[in-house]
Amino acid sequence: MNILIVVGARPNFMKAAPLIAAIKQHNQRQSNFPAERQPWPLEPVQHLLVHTGQHYDERMSDAFFRDLDLPAPDVHLEVGSGSHAVQTAEVMRKFEPVLLAEKPDVVVVVGDVNSTVACALVTSKVAFDSAGTRPLIAHVEAGLRSFDRSMPEEVNRLVTDQVSDLLFVTEESAIQNLRDEGVPPHKIHFVGNTMIDSVLAFRQKAEGSTILRRLRLAPEPSITLLGAEEEGAASAAPVRNLARPHRPYGLLTLHRPSNVDNQSTIGEIMEGLEELASTQPIIFPVHPRTRQRLEGFGAFHSMIHRQSLASDAPLPSMPQSGMVLTEPLGYLDFLNLMRNARIVVTDSGGVQEETTCLGVPCVTVRNNTERPVTIEKGTNLLAGTRSERIRNAIRQQLARKFGATRLPEKWDGQAASRIVATLVQLQGQTEERLAARAAV
Repeated sequence: MNILIVVGARPNFMKAAPLIAAIKQHNQRQSNFPAERQPWPLEPVQHLLVHTGQHYDERMSDAFFRDLDLPAPDVHLEVGSGSHAVQTAEVMRKFEPVLLAEKPDVVVVVGDVNSTVACALVTSKVAFDSAGTRPLIAHVEAGLRSFDRSMPEEVNRLVTDQVSDLLFVTEESAIQNLRDEGVPPHKIHFVGNTMIDSVLAFRQKAEGSTILRRLRLAPEPSITLLGAEEEGAASAAPVRNLARPHRPYGLLTLHRPSNVDNQSTIGEIMEGLEELASTQPIIFPVHPRTRQRLEGFGAFHSMIHRQSLASDAPLPSMPQSGMVLTEPLGYLDFLNLMRNARIVVTDSGGVQEETTCLGVPCVTVRNNTERPVTIEKGTNLLAGTRSERIRNAIRQQLARKFGATRLPEKWDGQAASRIVATLVQLQGQTEERLAARAAV
């Protein structure tokens, strides 16, 4: 079976990396399994990674590939930025020849970005032969709904789900949404969340990040020599010891056009953060689009400190309070920063899920969410975009006592394995049917 996996933007990378790892694990298990005990002869699963280039620079793309141990893309479409229409059309134009050349059995699209819907549409209309043979379309993270069609992502979700053959969902609300839209039950597969697969797989590795030290939020590790008699070792050994815990800080992400393109809206959000920013630094890795808007509006300069993290060297200093703007961060740095934050304020769907997994208080500055499980069973609170509501939500979250977070069902790090197992099973059933026809 040949699987073509499409990625285009940063959230896609965290969702696709576990799929590639699961394919490798499946192939390894299969190679160790006696052929005579297999219900049908199966070749190893082959995968092809196509990067559309929707996010394309080093900070927005390359760093994530390194951090997630993703292989270099087999195909890079180099689409770049543009309006929704231009970007979607360019992905479709460049993806079709790749699809016709590779002829995969399955095309896997993830999430809700323009690349997702563009490649799903192309695959739904392609024909490899006169019989109209085309690949199966598998949508990972299907069925999520904000019920707000002013969001481009919501339109992408609706269209992608309608043309997909296999719908892999992350939470129970998505199952009900798809049923309400008339999707046949046999298309829906509740597998869990591949983004959480990445969090659980890389959480320990992220602890090795130096981001807290570089931001002057944690002290340099001190080196203490322990004597051999203390350690029972043959000689003294250096042991790292943190002299004191890291400083409290908040973490902010903003990128949705509805939030950052409107001066009034972003002004309300920033005003709602002033109280928090007066007590501790708020680290703000700035999306390039958001930085342009902030600089264009010219507001709130008194609470903003611009810092550069272009190298591994620590910052000269970290202010006691205020908004600290940095460049976009790689996955491991951001995961470490998020895990240790006192509170996270965001408009990102993925961050709502990640903070739920990590047990970190989260305030979402949106009027809706397509991930209700993060509120029902997680640490997320929906605040809207008015300053007073944001202030109140932050106060409420800081006052809450979060114990051990009970993760949503199937958020156990095995979602990608379930997806691969489902695809392999379907392929096996197809092989059986073909063999039966040939025997007649």
